[in-house]
Amino acid sequence: MEFLLQHGVTVFGQWISIAELAGQLFALAVVFLARRRTLWTWPVQVGATALLFAVYVSAHLGGLASRQIAILLISLYGWWAWSRKADPVYGIAVRNGRAVERVAMASAFLVGTTAMALLLQALNASWMPWPDAAIFVGTLVAFAAQGAGLVEFWLVWLVVDAIGVPLQISSGLYFSAAIYLVFAGLVVHGWWSWHQTAKQVRLEAAPKVTAASS
Repeated sequence: MEFLLQHGVTVFGQWISIAELAGQLFALAVVFLARRRTLWTWPVQVGATALLFAVYVSAHLGGLASRQIAILLISLYGWWAWSRKADPVYGIAVRNGRAVERVAMASAFLVGTTAMALLLQALNASWMPWPDAAIFVGTLVAFAAQGAGLVEFWLVWLVVDAIGVPLQISSGLYFSAAIYLVFAGLVVHGWWSWHQTAKQVRLEAAPKVTAASS
């Protein structure tokens, strides 16, 4: 891994380590795969986490580094969960979250960000603890919702991207910032795709529910 951190390429005058380049490209591929609802989403994510963990440790971003460990664990859960939620027509079964689930996601994000930021400050583990913490917690919320097949996970990713771009630029990780901008566009398209699928599933399930109740 040290070799991947110390060697790299220069793009538009900015040096990018091989670890950052490969890790972010893997992460970018995950968005494409998630939009298609394929199980390959999760093993590719595992590869991205290993590379980006090393990148963020070297940049002294404890929250983002810790985030990669959490993503690894959630990816294993997501892999297991998606393998049990296959649909013969739509692939992975997806749905819109219920009101209580949306409230739970928002609460987890706000409370988790506050707790993580205070921890990072106490440990002096990040030079930008609040955005670092928000990205960390937002990522956990997004991946947990993704593993559950909730359409709203895409919207959480938009919040993470909005926070992540300026933080990456301030950290000198310009390639990562550019990837975050690409993520934002893909996330919007992914949300639309999952929303349409969830809507179609609802419409097709409605006659069955009506028939069963009559």
